[in-house]
Amino acid sequence: MNPFRIATIIVVLTGAVLTASAADISVHQWGRFEEAFTANAAHQSPVHDIRLEVDFTAPDGSTHTRLGFWDGDQTWRVRFSPTQPGKWTYKTHCATGNDSGLDNKSGEFACEAYSGVNPLYQHGELKVSDNNRYFEYADKTPYFFLADTVWNGALLSNLQDWQRFLGVRSDQHFTAIQFVTTQWRAANSDAQNQTAFTGVEKIKINPKFYQRMDPYFDAINNHGMIAVPVLLWAIRGEENPGHFLPEDQRVVLAEYQIARYGAHQVIWFLGGDGNYREANAAPWRRIGQTVFGDNHHRLATMHPGGMHWVADEFRNENWFSFLGYQSGHGDDDNLFRWTAAGPASKEWTKQPPRPIINIEPNYEAHLAYQSKQPHSPLNVRRAAYWSLLCAPPAGVTYGGHGVWGWHSERGPAPAHPNTGDGDPWHIAMNMPGANQMKHLYDFFAAIEWWRLQPDQSLVANQQQAAKDFIVAARSEQGDLAAIYAPGGGGIQVNAASLKLPMQAKWFNPRTGSWTDEGPLKDKIQHFTAPNTEDWLLYLE
Repeated sequence: MNPFRIATIIVVLTGAVLTASAADISVHQWGRFEEAFTANAAHQSPVHDIRLEVDFTAPDGSTHTRLGFWDGDQTWRVRFSPTQPGKWTYKTHCATGNDSGLDNKSGEFACEAYSGVNPLYQHGELKVSDNNRYFEYADKTPYFFLADTVWNGALLSNLQDWQRFLGVRSDQHFTAIQFVTTQWRAANSDAQNQTAFTGVEKIKINPKFYQRMDPYFDAINNHGMIAVPVLLWAIRGEENPGHFLPEDQRVVLAEYQIARYGAHQVIWFLGGDGNYREANAAPWRRIGQTVFGDNHHRLATMHPGGMHWVADEFRNENWFSFLGYQSGHGDDDNLFRWTAAGPASKEWTKQPPRPIINIEPNYEAHLAYQSKQPHSPLNVRRAAYWSLLCAPPAGVTYGGHGVWGWHSERGPAPAHPNTGDGDPWHIAMNMPGANQMKHLYDFFAAIEWWRLQPDQSLVANQQQAAKDFIVAARSEQGDLAAIYAPGGGGIQVNAASLKLPMQAKWFNPRTGSWTDEGPLKDKIQHFTAPNTEDWLLYLE
C-alpha cells in the first residue's frame, strides 16, 4: 500500500451533527454539484485526521469516487461535475467511521442537459485525443490550448480587477489561464495577508485562503476558459511548497486542491518550475501516482525549469497526460535552436505519444538572459509559432512581464529583480504580443490544425541564422501545410509530399490579415513574403 494514500489534513472540529439533503437540487451537465456536511461534535477535541470520500452513481450505473475537503470548523464539502443528464445518487464513506458523523450519508440530485453558450459546458470536459496528439472536448471537438501566464493574478488581485482582466483575455481569444494557488516565492501571501497552509512536517490547511480563491476559479470558467493551477511551486527556496515540504505533505496539499477544484474545468500543473530530471523525478512520480491515480478525470502534467526536458522521466506515467516544457527567456542561438529544432521536434515520433506544449516561452518585455534587452513582440511570436509547428500542434502559452507578477506599479516582479521593469498589469495586458495572440488563435481556428505534423522537408532553402529558422508542418494526407518564416523573405517549397495543385496564402501574424499568393503547381516553387518581417505561408 502506498503510504501517501492515507495522508490527510489536520482539522479542528467543533459544533453540530451532520445533516445533508440534495434531492431537490439540479445542476447542468459538466457543471458543479456541491454538498456540505457537518462533522459530529464529539470530534471537537482537539484535532482529528479525517478522510472523506463520496461515491457518485451515474444514471447508467457507473460509479465515480471523489475526495471531500475540509472547509473550516465542522464543515466538509464535496464537489462533483456530472458527466451525463439524469438522476445521480451519492453516498459518503469515511475512514474514521460513524463516530465522525460523516460516514454513510446519502442523497441525490438531478442533472440537466446544458443549454447555454459556454464552450466548456457545450462540449464537455477535456481529454486527450484518440491519437494522443492534442486535446479535445468530450464530444470530440478539438480544443486549442492558448494559455496566459498569470502566476500571481489570483493571489494579488481583487475580484473586480480579476474579472476585468479575464474579460480582456477572453476578447483576445485566450482559452486557458495559468496561475499559482499557494504561497510561493513571488507572492508569500494573498491580498488579505493569508497563506494557504502553515507548518512543515504536518501542515494545516487554511480554508479561508481557498474560500477567497473559489470565485477566481469560477470566473475563469465563466469566461469560457480552462483554469490551470500550479499545485506545488517547486523551484528551490523556503517559500515554495514543492521544494521545502516533505513528500507526504506535498501530497496533502495537492490532494486538498484537487478535491476542492477538481469539479471545475481545470488542467493540473502538479509541480511548478522545478528540476524533475533523472533522480529528481522519482518523488514526483510517486506524488502523481498518489494524488491522481490511474483513472484521473482531469488532464495533468509537470511544469519544468527552463530548457529542462523530462519526457523520459514521465512518459510512461498513466496520470501524465501531456508533455509540458519551458523554452524559457533566453535569446541566443542555443535557445533558438532548442526551441525550433530541439527535443520537441524529435519527441513526437516516440512512443507512447503525448501532446507537446511549450508552457513557458519568452515573456514579452521580460529581460532576455543573454542580451539583457526586453523580449520584443517578434521574440514572443517566433517562440510561439516555432513551438506550434515543430511538433504536432496542441497549443502554446503566452506570458507578459507585468501581468505574470500582477504588478500594481511599474517595476520588477517580486523576488525577480533581474527580470527588468514591467508595467502595471492593466497596461501590460494590452502589450502588442498579447493582442497578437488573438491573430495566432484565429489562424489556427481557420484551419484543421489538429491534422498537422512537422515536415521540414517542405523547406528547400533553410536559413543559416538560428533566429530565422523556417519551421514547417503538413497534414499526413498532404492536403494542407503551414510554413513559418521569422525573417520573411523567400521560401522555396519542396512539394514532393503535397497534393498539387494547392492554393497559397500569406498570413500576417502581426495584423491577422490574409493575402492570396496564387497556386502551388510545381514540385519546387519559390514564394516571396511581402517583407522581411515574420510571415506564415499556408497551403491548402
